[in-house]
Amino acid sequence: MGDLKPAAKAMCPAGNVQMKVVKGDFGYVLEDVPHLSDYLSDLPTYPNPLRSNPAYSVVKQYFVHVDDTVAQKIVVHTDSPRGTHFRRAGPRQKVYFDPAEVHACIVTCGGLCPGLNTVIREIVCGLYHMYGVSKVLGIDGGYKGFYARNTVTLTPKVVNDIHKRGGTIIGTSRGGHDTGKIVDSIQDRGINQVFIIGGDGTQKGAAVIYEEIRRRGLKVSVAGIPKTIDNDIPVIDRSFGFDTAVEEAQRAINAAHVEAESIENGIGVVKLMGRYSGFIAMYATLASRDVDCCLIPESPFYLEGKGGLFEYIEKRLKENGHMVIVIAEGAGQDLLSESLQSMNQQDASGNKLLKDVGLWISQRIKSHFGRQQKLAINLKYIDPTYMIRAIPSNAADNVYCTLLAQSAVHGAMAGYTGFTCGPVNGRHSYIPFNHITEKQNKVVITDRMWARLLSSTNQPSFLNPKDVKEVLEEEEPPTQMLEGENCKDSKFATKDIPTMS
Repeated sequence: MGDLKPAAKAMCPAGNVQMKVVKGDFGYVLEDVPHLSDYLSDLPTYPNPLRSNPAYSVVKQYFVHVDDTVAQKIVVHTDSPRGTHFRRAGPRQKVYFDPAEVHACIVTCGGLCPGLNTVIREIVCGLYHMYGVSKVLGIDGGYKGFYARNTVTLTPKVVNDIHKRGGTIIGTSRGGHDTGKIVDSIQDRGINQVFIIGGDGTQKGAAVIYEEIRRRGLKVSVAGIPKTIDNDIPVIDRSFGFDTAVEEAQRAINAAHVEAESIENGIGVVKLMGRYSGFIAMYATLASRDVDCCLIPESPFYLEGKGGLFEYIEKRLKENGHMVIVIAEGAGQDLLSESLQSMNQQDASGNKLLKDVGLWISQRIKSHFGRQQKLAINLKYIDPTYMIRAIPSNAADNVYCTLLAQSAVHGAMAGYTGFTCGPVNGRHSYIPFNHITEKQNKVVITDRMWARLLSSTNQPSFLNPKDVKEVLEEEEPPTQMLEGENCKDSKFATKDIPTMS
């Protein structure tokens, strides 16, 4: 890495703990994750048990070099600085826990997502088979399970077939975060490794738990595994369950297309997940090729008048005799009446409660063409949300979940803490909590991927010149990135699904 300068300190937005920043030559910056040795002295180390594991004896250079880091940006110009890097995930030569003394726990929080059970299974099996850890607890029912419910003993036998089921075998919930009670429970039970699976709100809670553990001076590693079916977590290439969700969404889109195509002036409306980010709707639309219009939260649209949605629907029906509309759940919320009580209400996780935009837009379409009496339409509305959330993960997500779980296990055993793990440009990395929680990943509607969608559906952008100007002003100025999918620090970054390595 060249000569590294002493670690600079930056305040972590999640709390008062300082983030380690190491600077090197040519604009190199390592945003490092905390380590137990940062606040505990004279910690013993142990040889990594993988040295004698026959499964890994043939692997060349299996252990990650201490200086291995992963670049956040990989498309650069000749004069670009090296930029931000993260510590590469993987097993280290030495570990900071005696496997016989490890008492780990796993908790899942927030909504369901394909792959939860696979992550649980691979954490348990990774600890047991790679490191010889036999004491693993499942915290029942999310964060509140630490102090309000019983635990579940997890062994390789217990979790053997759970990846074939949807949901989470240890239960989940929203909210219930009481930092003091949670850390008291961790301390009382003698837990020294905590694996927390959840979205941005859950990871914020994990950051606060880490801070309290550090304040108390406890030898406890806190590792996060980012989970969101919407793919709205920044920095990482994609979130687990997203690939499965896009694949399963095809079934709903295909059903809508069959319904619409089988009747005169048929319209199929499909609502997909996407509270703030329209990735599932966008990728499902691109994959399907049967969609005539895709509406997402990042792209404003309007119904009435020239260039509006109603005009486009009428045009498509006259041309094709049918059409399919895909709408993300967070799209068009500004068009719904502000008098609706739920507009300012939140769920237990702090997410704004949304009205059913799919049902609303279906009713508006029916009302509009019913008043005109020029076209007699037949509209079918499909909402597959809970069917998609509840299915097991597909093959690609199963492999991905395995890599995520093993990365978290390696990091915790190596003494890292206060981190989340995930692939950055195809390489699994350890990322400080604040990078995951400070903003959301969103579709860039001025990017090539959205342009690909528009060219696939032939829908109008629904943007007037004023809207385009506002969107461009909101975006960060052009950087080294040539493709939006590599702009992971962009306000509305979008990414292609990468090949994992």
